Amino acid sequence: MNLVPFVSDDPATRNKVLTRVRNSEMPPKGLPAPTLDDRENFVTWLDADLRTKACAAGPLPGPYPIRRLNRDEYAATIRDLLDIHVNAAHALPADGAGGEGFDNAAETLFLSPIHAEKYLEAAKESLDYAVKDPKARARFLIAEPGPALSPEAAATKILEAFLPKAFRRPASPQDVTRYLALFRGAQTRGETFNHSIQFALAAVLVSPNFLFRIEAPNPAPDPRLVDDYALASRLSYFLWGTMPDGVLFDLAAKGALRDPAILTAQVGRMLKDEKSREFATRFIEQWLGTRELGRDIKPDQNLFPIYYDAEIQAAIRYEPVLYFQEILSKNLSLLNLIDSNFTILTDKLTKLYGLNLKEPNQQPKRADLPPDSHRGGILTMSAVLAVSSYPQRTSPVLRGKWILENIFGTPPPPPPANVPALDENHAGAPPQTLRERLELHRANPTCASCHSRIDPLGFALENYDVVGRWRTEDSGKPIDNRGELPDGTKIDGPDALKRVLLERKQAFFRNFTSKMLGYALGRGLSPNDSCTVDQIMDKLEKEQYSSQTLIREIVLSVPFRYQAGRK
Repeated sequence: MNLVPFVSDDPATRNKVLTRVRNSEMPPKGLPAPTLDDRENFVTWLDADLRTKACAAGPLPGPYPIRRLNRDEYAATIRDLLDIHVNAAHALPADGAGGEGFDNAAETLFLSPIHAEKYLEAAKESLDYAVKDPKARARFLIAEPGPALSPEAAATKILEAFLPKAFRRPASPQDVTRYLALFRGAQTRGETFNHSIQFALAAVLVSPNFLFRIEAPNPAPDPRLVDDYALASRLSYFLWGTMPDGVLFDLAAKGALRDPAILTAQVGRMLKDEKSREFATRFIEQWLGTRELGRDIKPDQNLFPIYYDAEIQAAIRYEPVLYFQEILSKNLSLLNLIDSNFTILTDKLTKLYGLNLKEPNQQPKRADLPPDSHRGGILTMSAVLAVSSYPQRTSPVLRGKWILENIFGTPPPPPPANVPALDENHAGAPPQTLRERLELHRANPTCASCHSRIDPLGFALENYDVVGRWRTEDSGKPIDNRGELPDGTKIDGPDALKRVLLERKQAFFRNFTSKMLGYALGRGLSPNDSCTVDQIMDKLEKEQYSSQTLIREIVLSVPFRYQAGRK
């Protein structure tokens, strides 16, 4: 059936249609709805058609909107600018997720009145702390008035050095004059030199040029390479979540960052730096959803008291982060995210997993896994298994949905209204396994179509309890970890599930690449970005899915290095 006449040619309209049909928001309630297969076929066709049309002219830069520093970026930037080790963002409001699901997305980083007030408080608090620390003070208060230097000359020298770092670009004479006027005003009111310069510096720290990542617009109609200082910021906030360091500033001043070879070398340098831990933490915890573990998501304390050991909690939370950082720093294959022969363990996490290893100790470290461990890859990590469970019990539905959404990027539609809840075991009644109760639930035809996609994936992980311990029984009966996907593929347990995911690695890498590109650009992706994803995936396949290839190709991509032209 030719669907083209029934869908507008406008790309924005088509994208809205795609999103609404994918989320089961169309057709409207009360009208005949397509089957799940018909819906998926339509979504697949429309998505492919959008990508084909969007890529006709090749990769394009896309928008790069002004964005506020989020909480983590603000705290890290203040830390590196002032050389202080306090969380300057502790009182700032939380940032919402946007774009590809990350809190660095420009579309969610607005500035509210409460932000303005909190930023001023944070600036004053940070400067007060810094001037009391001799090391930090010497970093930015580089001049003092004396016999050979007037107060205004000393203030000018401080501002000329401070402003370029704070604004992450060269400061104009007008910039210096503007903040020097604030210093003069404080001096006129009888303030001391220290209080006067702090007053001016606090104003710098609440300036849009500090709080926002602002790039000079491209006045030409055609795309152009972004200037070196803006590129330095794009790179540093992607891989470090903070301002550029001295090396990046020096390369930007020389105009050298536009050289792909130099840019590639910087990627390698930055991934080896300890600040890349922040990148690994922010990306992995938001992609996997493990950031909420221990906050909004907690295993039941009465049923799983082992989780409430502080060392276990820390080991569980940081296993996927340190694991990803290991993959990046050693330039290992990203296929390790699906399955591997190693992970990052402590003594207590080793015991939780039932492993007999002598290598780990109290501090997390890489450990090789025995072939029969049923571990390896992110799916078997306690953090992932916990966030895809209920506090009291496991859920094949939540785990299957988690795989569809986070691994394949194809979330199932929301459940229809009035779907009955899953029956729980009741006192006095013969206990039923979770699978038996789900089978009764799936007998409802309304539920069966979606569950046929979701449940087989989740059942394969049923040997893991809520906190990731291996088990062989549920309610006194053997675990049944078998399932069959709609296409007839049979899965029986986690090892078989990982083999299936590896067979379908292209779908995984398309989703993972899209997530990483969205995180790097700090915005939601558009159909125009799909050809960039295609190009990166081609490189990944040729280079055996090397982790640093992904980062390098994103940094060298057109959307990352170029600015869109004026329309």
